[in-house]
Parts: sequence; C-alpha cells; structure tokens
Amino acid sequence: MSRTRTPVVAGWFTEGPPGGEFRLLGTRCTQCGSYFFPREDSYCRNPACEGEELTQVPLSPRGRIWSYTDGRYRPPAPYPSDPDQAWKPYVLIAVELAVERMVVLGQAAPSVRVAELAVGMEVEVVPGVLNQDGDTLFTTWHWRPVGGTTR
Repeated sequence: MSRTRTPVVAGWFTEGPPGGEFRLLGTRCTQCGSYFFPREDSYCRNPACEGEELTQVPLSPRGRIWSYTDGRYRPPAPYPSDPDQAWKPYVLIAVELAVERMVVLGQAAPSVRVAELAVGMEVEVVPGVLNQDGDTLFTTWHWRPVGGTTR
C-alpha cells in the first residue's frame, strides 16, 4: 500500500521525485544577501537592512556539526508521541551552513547515535519521516554523516 507523503511544514524543503536531490529551502534578501531559515517572506530580518524583497533559495546540502544532543524524554503535546508505543530516544543536531552563515537544527537520521557524532563532523541533509497517521507519512528533514557512515 502506498502512503501519501505530506510535508510537516509546506515550503521548508523540496520533496522532489524519488532519488532526486533533497534540499532545505530558505529565503535570501536581494538587498543585503542575508539568508533565512525558516524562510522569511515579509521583510529582511537583518537589523542593518531595510530590504523587503526576498527570493526562495535552496540551502547548502552539507554543513558541519555545531552541536548535538540526545532527546531522552517523550515530548509533550502537540508533538506526535503515541503513549502506547515504546519510547525511542532521538538525536538532535545543530548544523552550521558555511555559505549561508547560519545554524539549522534538525533530527539525525534514525540510525545515527550520539556516540557516533563529533563537533565539526560533516553532515548532509536527507529526507525523513516525522510521523505517520493512517495512510499519511508526515515528511521532514534529517541530518546524517556524509557518506551515510559515522566515525
């Protein structure tokens, strides 16, 4: 049975065809060149700029780990967490994108463990699933060490 793939937040990443390039989507101010993620569509958030024209841009597919931690608690509502299911810890990674000069937070791919990570390690953004409900997969992004391996 095929499930419907629905982005958790529309417009934050590409879904693309299977096997296509997956990218986070941000915006860039046409006046000062500042990047934003999550996207900004109203005005430039750079306090030194009065720009109001922003364009959508794909963000760098790779970055370096700035920080990381493990989530060993069940999150409160409204985050999806089935109390009837055994709890599985997850890994959060803050990734610095050098070109954009920003840090983007996201979960690690499900097979990645905290003990396998290090600050400065190169990671890449990949498609992921946050939750499923009936016939729907709610899609998001994950970070994984470059090459799909860990140190």
